[in-house]
Amino acid sequence: MKKYMIGLLVNNKYGVLTRIASLIARRGYNIDTLTVGETVDPSISRMTIMITGTDHDRDQVIKQLRKLHDVHFVKEMVRGASVCRELVLIKVATNKTTRQEIIDAVNVFRNKIIDYSATSMTIEVTGETTKLDAFIDLMKPYGILEMGRTGVVSLKRGDECLDGTNIDNFKKPKRSRKK
Repeated sequence: MKKYMIGLLVNNKYGVLTRIASLIARRGYNIDTLTVGETVDPSISRMTIMITGTDHDRDQVIKQLRKLHDVHFVKEMVRGASVCRELVLIKVATNKTTRQEIIDAVNVFRNKIIDYSATSMTIEVTGETTKLDAFIDLMKPYGILEMGRTGVVSLKRGDECLDGTNIDNFKKPKRSRKK
């Protein structure tokens, strides 16, 4: 079993997320992560879905997604050909003896401390999933009080976009001139 990332451009309206999640669930696949957000065009949302399965499973999910009315584009986001990032916020228990060790780990992983108190600190970690997993494992012995994870967001490398446009056929919005 492998993990597959699927990128979608969909209509930004109610019910679309439910229909997509239901379609995947009805076919017996589990969504490992799902991120959704508005694009430059507020009427379009971008989704990145990660599923675990076989090549056949991936092909079936993509085939079914392409049939949905509100889906404009669907492509697999292949590792190496895509830039993938995830965000996690971790609240870790601290005390006088562990505080400096945690700060050192934050610096080595190039993370950010975004909240700090006498008994805890909240750390922002961004990067590839493997980096996040490694940092989480490192923090477990200190006591993870709370954690929130976004899921993977992915863009194709270079000048190609999910919808097939690239720098050669990109149309820049016209500026309005005030008189």
